[in-house]
Amino acid sequence: MASIVIRINDRRIADATQPRSWHPTIVAPTMSTSLKDSCARADFYAAKHPINYYNGVGRTVRFSCSIIVAFGALALFGCYSGSRPPRIGAAAPDFTVRDSDRTITLSQLKGQVVVLNFWATWCPPCIEEMPSLVQMQQRMKAKGVTVLAVSVDADESNYRRFLSDHSVSLLSVRDADQKSNALYGTFKFPETYVIDRNGVVRRKFIGAVDWTEPEVIEYLGKL
Repeated sequence: MASIVIRINDRRIADATQPRSWHPTIVAPTMSTSLKDSCARADFYAAKHPINYYNGVGRTVRFSCSIIVAFGALALFGCYSGSRPPRIGAAAPDFTVRDSDRTITLSQLKGQVVVLNFWATWCPPCIEEMPSLVQMQQRMKAKGVTVLAVSVDADESNYRRFLSDHSVSLLSVRDADQKSNALYGTFKFPETYVIDRNGVVRRKFIGAVDWTEPEVIEYLGKL
């Protein structure tokens, strides 16, 4: 089976429901619309999710958007991608990431539903979705859903400060060499893969997602 792109609340998602001959193309937003949408979503999201740690993050997102506008060439919304087709319906590529805090091997989480999120502290959409990831993890932990947040930050101090300042209570590890995301063909962020209890990739989300949306919660709960 090959992948098809469907939408949940206007979010592009890859799904394994079409014959192999069907090869859709996921098109990233244009620079003009995506930039405006990114900044608008940041403001809306901060208002919708009044989490204490998000107050400073909202300012960071707006400031980052200003920088992107100023430098034009960097304004490809800095964070969407996936140069290879998603591995929907196939076994999730295994990897081990070791940083100064912990060592994590993806296959050790088999038996759980894994929400594998590739992100970075310098990526506005990544910051935008982080509060909802935390909320979803708290809500779904008892049902065997685990968020594995793999940061591609090269700067360890920025990574540690972000987790500490914003109380990010997720299973997180820093892959400065970006080897794990490369296995999935992910080179711009955020990009998220939902892996079922048998270690098979079931969904691919491109861009920031509100993980507290009822459709998403319901889907994860059924895996």
